[in-house]
Amino acid sequence: MISVEASRLNIDDLRQLWVHLQYNLVSVVICSAILVFGLTVYIMTRPTPVYLVDYACYRPPDELKAPYEKFMRHSRLQGDFDENSLEFQRKILERSGLGEETYVPEAMHFIPPRPSMAAAREEAEQVMYGALDNLFSNTNVNPKDIGVLVVNCSLFNPTPSLSAMIINKYKLRGNIRSFNLGGMGCSAGVIAIDLAKDMLQVNRNTYAVVVSTENITQNWYFGNKKSMLIPNCLFRVGGAAILLSNKSRDRRRAKYKLVHVVRTHKGADDKAFRCVYQEQDDDGKTGVSLSKDLMAIAGGALKTNITTLGPVVLPISEQLLFFATLVTKKLFNAKVKPYIPDFKLAFDHFCIHAGGRAVIDELEKNLQLLPVHVEASRMTLHRFGNTSSSSIWYELAYIESKGRMRRGNRVWQIAFGSGFKCNSAVWEAIRHVKPSRNSPWEDCIDRYPVKLLS
Repeated sequence: MISVEASRLNIDDLRQLWVHLQYNLVSVVICSAILVFGLTVYIMTRPTPVYLVDYACYRPPDELKAPYEKFMRHSRLQGDFDENSLEFQRKILERSGLGEETYVPEAMHFIPPRPSMAAAREEAEQVMYGALDNLFSNTNVNPKDIGVLVVNCSLFNPTPSLSAMIINKYKLRGNIRSFNLGGMGCSAGVIAIDLAKDMLQVNRNTYAVVVSTENITQNWYFGNKKSMLIPNCLFRVGGAAILLSNKSRDRRRAKYKLVHVVRTHKGADDKAFRCVYQEQDDDGKTGVSLSKDLMAIAGGALKTNITTLGPVVLPISEQLLFFATLVTKKLFNAKVKPYIPDFKLAFDHFCIHAGGRAVIDELEKNLQLLPVHVEASRMTLHRFGNTSSSSIWYELAYIESKGRMRRGNRVWQIAFGSGFKCNSAVWEAIRHVKPSRNSPWEDCIDRYPVKLLS
């Protein structure tokens, strides 16, 4: 249309337009300057998109499997546990939701166990390097192109650090921004993603790698305090490596785009602070104690987290219902049951940290989810156990292996950790996502879901 109009102009029309612009030159210059300044500010301050190119989960060798019978036999032969403790562990295992194919580190397969520093390093190397080798193979990324490295492992923090071990193994470049997060529990994987995202906002055109794992070798409990025996029954070997990118050209091959990260910390409350606590028992044996208040504290942290997350993900109808219920309760002091927003309207898939059967049951109830929404969490707990911060990635791999991830689907990763923390990450699928090569579910997905005993 502009071309047609321009073709109709004659010399006199062009002369009048020039005169008009001369008399309004100041206005034109000011408007142009404001436009250029506004565009510059927008381009400089807008968040850089963060893409999840791919990720890989570590699959331990079959010889590290620990079926119930073998677990209990070794526990008895070690000679560290009395009969009450052995019976307690048996009951926990039966009710845990874990299957017969979870993995414990090699040091725990010896009698007596060999929880040495060397064995702990070996476990860390096997898990981290196994996941990273798979990741680099699937993405064809040169390790020297990695600009940011974030490693999280709560209970094993040697010197040099785990991040330094990775830098040494893959000969990463000297100016890499590396971080090693310790003591932050099972929710540290989302924290590591958040840190990597922030680093990608200020380091342009680069890759970030996040490695999430936990180390069991030196953190097995050999005492008889029941609250400290539970981690022995739930935690298993596992880890994941995630490749993030802020390169615009990577959008074409990426699986997901990071939409939101919401973090909640309840550490100011003494009960919340001590509900997951590493300490020594009366005999001087070190372990992690789980409080009886853990589920109530996790529920409170979740409510705080979704109060922040809800307004940015829920449809307006759900927000209005929630707000109306809140106003009614405040103004009229009425005993109105709090309205639980329907998060199924905001998300297509849920990756709930596989911390244990009770954790999954509680979230299924509180969020009013259907069995299919917690299937990935229950099956991950059954097949791999509680792999700590990496469990949400095994769950995402399960959903992909089932062929359920479609373009535009939104995924909610929810993780809980010591401190006490509840953290959420929201991803949007850029395309129909298929499982990557060497998926942890590659040879067993057809057997799932399995029927679990009630």
